[in-house]
Amino acid sequence: MKTTIQEKDGNMVAILEGSLDTAAAPETEKAMSPLNDVEDKDVIIDCTNLEYVSSAGLRIFLGILQKVEEKGRHVYLTGINDKVRGILTITGFINIFEFK
Repeated sequence: MKTTIQEKDGNMVAILEGSLDTAAAPETEKAMSPLNDVEDKDVIIDCTNLEYVSSAGLRIFLGILQKVEEKGRHVYLTGINDKVRGILTITGFINIFEFK
């Protein structure tokens, strides 16, 4: 699992590559932790190259969403493939997140 954080077009973007399963979750959570401190930007989680997300990965997404929303900002998911969309649908997370 590879996580890249960058600023782009006035947003903070997390680019996820690989499989965000239980084994990869601790390292990914640490890599994504700077997003919790974003004050004046929206957050985009780019899932274009994300092959799978487990419940541990969804917990990371939810934690970021809660922190960012507390500051009046938005979290968007982008590049969702059919497999990840299915997981988001089954878990109800499809109704929690905004998509670009």
